[in-house]
Amino acid sequence: MKFRYMTMLAMIVLLLSACASEEDREGAGSISDGESSGENNALEHGVTDQTQSQSDVGFEMTGNTIEAAQNVPAEEKEALLDSFNTYMTAFNDEDLETYMSVIAKKPEGFDYNEEQTVVKDTFEKYEVNRSAEDVTVIKYDKNQAQVFSSLSISLVEEKTGAKLDRTGRQVTVFAKEDGNWRVSSVYFIGDTAE
Repeated sequence: MKFRYMTMLAMIVLLLSACASEEDREGAGSISDGESSGENNALEHGVTDQTQSQSDVGFEMTGNTIEAAQNVPAEEKEALLDSFNTYMTAFNDEDLETYMSVIAKKPEGFDYNEEQTVVKDTFEKYEVNRSAEDVTVIKYDKNQAQVFSSLSISLVEEKTGAKLDRTGRQVTVFAKEDGNWRVSSVYFIGDTAE
């Protein structure tokens, strides 16, 4: 029984990395061409295969050096980081309305309504705390930007008290909608245990 809960928690951690991708789009492949790859599965919410090249997302998953984009206007950088902080804080506060306000209405990597349902269910069943370090804008143009972060995720199933802690690296892809930066897709890869 405990194994079942731990398996469920591990799957939820994957879910909490954010938003699932759609592989069944025609021509899917990279962020730069407007498409993302991966599997649209709520339990693998936004997680890409470690063997897959991440260069399309703006950084290599191996290595420790993250380079900031040099072409980001100061006001856009501030707006992007504010949206990222709202995305993180609203999730930790279990504030569904605020969380969904920074999710793209027409995302590239997931379904908006599915995201709302999954996140609402997560808030009802789990206590989650996500924290981000090394938050860096790594790619930018006037319509799309990518924000790198090192995440720590702590998950507790409220019903059983089962706990799971996870760390990993994430690129959150933002799209400009109605003049605001909103989360359009997410790429997360968990750190391997040493």
